[in-house]
This record gives sequence, C-alpha cells and structure tokens, in this order.
Amino acid sequence: MNTAAKTDNNRPNITLHLDNQSLALRFEGNFKQFKSTETLQKIQNALKKKPQRLCFNAENLGTWDSSLLLIIFETIKQAKSQNIPFELNKLPKNIQDLIRLAFSVNRSPSAVIPDKMGFIEKIGYTTVQLYNKTTDVLHFCTQTLDGIGRLFTANTIMRKTDFLAALNECGPKALGIVSLISFLVGLILAFVGGVQLQEFGAQIYIASLVTIGMCRIMGAIMVGIIMAGRTGSSYAAALGTMQVNEELDALETMGLSRIDFLVLPRLLALIIAMPILTMLSDFMGMVGGAFIGVLMMGLPYQEYWRYAFDAFHLNNFLVGLFHSLCFGVIIAVCGCYQGIHCGRNSDSVGLATTRSVVCAIVWMIVATGIITVICQELDI
Repeated sequence: MNTAAKTDNNRPNITLHLDNQSLALRFEGNFKQFKSTETLQKIQNALKKKPQRLCFNAENLGTWDSSLLLIIFETIKQAKSQNIPFELNKLPKNIQDLIRLAFSVNRSPSAVIPDKMGFIEKIGYTTVQLYNKTTDVLHFCTQTLDGIGRLFTANTIMRKTDFLAALNECGPKALGIVSLISFLVGLILAFVGGVQLQEFGAQIYIASLVTIGMCRIMGAIMVGIIMAGRTGSSYAAALGTMQVNEELDALETMGLSRIDFLVLPRLLALIIAMPILTMLSDFMGMVGGAFIGVLMMGLPYQEYWRYAFDAFHLNNFLVGLFHSLCFGVIIAVCGCYQGIHCGRNSDSVGLATTRSVVCAIVWMIVATGIITVICQELDI
C-alpha cells in the first residue's frame, strides 16, 4: 500500500509503504503544527494488518515540532501493544532520544518486598532500600539548603505569587481549625488538671498549668499536627499530581529548578505562618482553660487571668516558638519530598500523601525530644 500527497519540498508529507514483511513510514518536508488525526488513523489501519516490523525514514525531513513526535509516539505505542518490533535508527538522534525518554517513564506501582524472599534476603533488601532512601533525603535537603542560599543572594527563580498563594493557604485559611482545636485542648488540659488540683483546694493553679503547658510545648505540637495533616498532605498531593502529569519533568526540560520554583515558596510560607499560628494556639488554649476554670470550677475571672499572666514566662514562650519553626521546616520538607519523589501512577499520590503526614508527625516528636533534652541541659 502506498499513500502519499502531492506536496512541495517544504510541505509535510508522510508516505506509508506496507507489504507482507514491514510497514515503512517516510517523513518529508517541514512538520510545524501538523494536523495528525487523519494520518494517525491511516497508520493505525495499516498496523491492524499485523506487519512483521515497523520502520521509519526521515532522510528528507526538514524542521519539526512536537506534532511529529506525537505521530511517532502514538505509532510506536500501538506497535508495542501488538508486539510489533520497530526501528528508530533512521530518525534524527534528537528524535530518537525524546522517544526513548517518553517510553522510559515507569508507571508501575512502587516495588514491594517479594513474598518468596528469605529472612536474610529481606534484611539485605530492606538495608539497601534504607540506604537509598537516606541518600535521596540527604540530597533533597542539600538542594533545599542551596535554594535557601540562592534566595538570600537574590539568585533564585521563586515567584512572589507562588509564595503569597502558599502563605494564604497555610496562614489565614488555617486560623479557624487551629483556634477550635487549641481551645478544646486547653479545655481538656484544664479539666484533667483541675480534677486533681481540686482535691487539694488548689484549683486556682489551673491557670498556671494551662498557660505553661500551652506556651511551652502543647500549642506548637497541636499546630504542628494540624498543619501536617492539612498543609503537609496538600503539598505532597499537589507535587505528586505534578509528577504523575509529568509537569516536574517539563520544569527540568525548561531548565527551571524544582526546588526554587516549588519547594521554597511552600517552605518559607510555613516558616512564617507556624509561629503566628502557635501564638494564636497559646491564647486559645488559655481561653479554653478559662472556660473550665471560671464556669465549672467557680474561679473568679480576674484571678484566673492574673495567675495566667504570672505564669507566663518569656523563656517558655520562646521555646514554643522555636518548636514551631522547627515543625514548619519538617512539615514542608516531608510534604515536598514525598510529592517530588512520588511514583508515576495515581496510587502513588495517595501513598505519598499518607507518608508525608506520618513522616512529619514522627520527626516532629523526635525533634521535640531533642529540643527538650537541649533545653534541660542548658537550663532553659
């Protein structure tokens, strides 16, 4: 079968030659914004006749754009589905490289430990996986630090609009849920402590208990858990979806740094928002304690707040803010890392989202323990 159109030297022309052995496609002319619907239909009809091989010829090809790549990609895709071998050696090298790159993407689910592995094999497999994961995390953290350095030297490509959008998402939109949860935590803390203090007639110290607990650690932890589930997961889901849709690959193709373009705006937004949300959490926790102390324990309103202000120490307040800064970095890094290193299928997005929340909470608890030991040693 021979299909050809009468064209001049510059107009695009695709010649199909089909015999019992092979299907040959010959490209001639300039392929700029080429309409490929009818051509693809002809090629698909030819492939349905099950040729033994598929080959391309582009000796007389002029300029071209992605419309030609689409024709070649769809043709090879259908040939693969019918187990028809194909040859690319007569195409330009840059086209060969792009086609190989397009088919090199692995969309299979993440690898799991085979069930038939022995105990020793599983230990070795897990060790290798842990080493590779640690290397990836350290490399990502190094890239992030480099991006922060470029930010201070004004060499980053971070867009102001991305930063403001991320700040709005993790700041003003989180005020409601942070206020509610912190109020309830302060209320519960006051109720549990008040029951015990009431036995000794010392219920007036509910105010001191709630104030110290919220300002030093509980406010920062509650905000961290809320933001890990609310914002960290959204970072992982958004970047994971971009990975599935190959938008991250497009950024690399355009020479744009994924760290500067995607990670830095989200990291800076959380670093700024977390201390502010923590201060709000401290106050709402104290209000929740006042709700129990004044309405249920019968404490005078003025006395409750006087004891609360007396228990408020700058050291406790600053320790809480330092916790919140560390938590902000942890949540942003965990969410962005899991999103950027997400798999290529839709299931991987949900898995990355779950991992971002779990990792963020685990590392926040670890950081809390480390900071507590340091503060204890420094007598802060």
